[in-house]
Amino acid sequence: MLEAALTNSDPTVPLKTGPKDKDGNPTLPPEWAKLSSDALAAAAPSTATSGPGHNAWMMTSAALVLFMTLPGLALFYGGLVRRKNVLSVCAQCLGCAGLVTILWWAFGYSLVFGKSFNSPYLGGSEFFFFKGVNSAPNTDYSYWVSQNVFACYQLMFAIITPALIVGAIAERMKYSAIMLFIALWMFVVYFPMAHMVWGISGLMNGVWNGGSPDHYPAAAIKAIDFAGGTVVHMTSGWSALILCLILGKRLGFGKEKMAPHNMVLCMVGTGMLWVGWYGFNAGSAVAADGVAANAFTTTTLATATAGFVWALIELIHKGHASILGFCSGIVAGLVVITPACGFVSPNGAMIVGLVAAVIPYIFVVFVKGAIGYDDALDTFGVHAVGGTTGAIITGILAVPAKLADGKVNPDAVNPNLAANVDKFIHGGTLVVEQLKAVGITLVISVVGTLILGYIVKLVLGLRPTPEEETVGLDLTDHQEEGYIL
Repeated sequence: MLEAALTNSDPTVPLKTGPKDKDGNPTLPPEWAKLSSDALAAAAPSTATSGPGHNAWMMTSAALVLFMTLPGLALFYGGLVRRKNVLSVCAQCLGCAGLVTILWWAFGYSLVFGKSFNSPYLGGSEFFFFKGVNSAPNTDYSYWVSQNVFACYQLMFAIITPALIVGAIAERMKYSAIMLFIALWMFVVYFPMAHMVWGISGLMNGVWNGGSPDHYPAAAIKAIDFAGGTVVHMTSGWSALILCLILGKRLGFGKEKMAPHNMVLCMVGTGMLWVGWYGFNAGSAVAADGVAANAFTTTTLATATAGFVWALIELIHKGHASILGFCSGIVAGLVVITPACGFVSPNGAMIVGLVAAVIPYIFVVFVKGAIGYDDALDTFGVHAVGGTTGAIITGILAVPAKLADGKVNPDAVNPNLAANVDKFIHGGTLVVEQLKAVGITLVISVVGTLILGYIVKLVLGLRPTPEEETVGLDLTDHQEEGYIL
């Protein structure tokens, strides 16, 4: 029991692998025969049970991921917009938190992490309205974490993902239109993508979906995504680009100064995002174990490196290192390491940090200006480009659990790769699987957003009137001001 808790493994193994009677049923070893019922349950439980250490870490991680949105993302985005729109961004983050929670409770958790549909695309209906979601673990995902804690942890990912889209369409989309778009987008894009990548029967769950005879097939694409490079950053980033193109540019874009109104808020929000991201990345181990420890380490190294290198590039290119540059680099580092953090070594994380600074910088500074799209707060340049880059580089830098001869790799960082993924790493084809996942994510995000964007435009309209946009969304949408001086 203690060994299972420490290694985040199945506590019922002694009954599954121990001595059997003539009919194949488990029998108790002689040394357990004199134990009381309580002591016997502790020594060899017949079912998985929540463990206080793992549960505590996952509850903390859930709070940290929520902290990324409220107040982290709200302050980060709020500082980057003009003062007349600061509250609109805060309202959009708050709206995401409430709306997505209701959808998650009613349908989302089940559609992502259920399996009654036996489908590689959507989960099932068994957990609708949190039916059966109690303090016992869902052993498809963890032997030691209560399912209600796991469900709330994953809810926080579902909240922040559509909130990221806000950055591209900031200052020019009506609150009602944003909420309707997000409600539809969760069903069309997020829930299917999250199941395909993380669901036990998912199409692209290369780590865990080895197939279940007579139920669902093994993952057709053996991709790996530790904490959401495809599910969170690619879906939100590419959807953000399409939505900002449908919306069009802000009034005065390219003619008026649209500089951030408060870089102090932006910097504080960046710090909150970095702190919260430890719950995002290390928490995705769904245990307080060695895999989480590695994710914690790689997240730190990649993020710090990307923030410093971005500012260094800016110093060389523009002659100064700005706070905005530091903040952009830090967030880019967090984004790119997200899919890789539980699969790469610390040295690999340093490479990720370098790449995370260079490639998004090119898109934010050069590509955006050359093409002329109005990605207001660089959601596409950082999250879409960074998430795509992270998904691909994960396939290059992932460390196998075992060596080619089958022996345990002394440098392994994640033993869970051994069953289904190691052969692709050794064969040099894991990056091909990653590219397949990238392609599917792109298609779902782009096509889904195109359709939904025009539906919402037809039903509610997307933009405020030119007069309302000029006054600012704080007053026109919310009848409040961020600052009264």
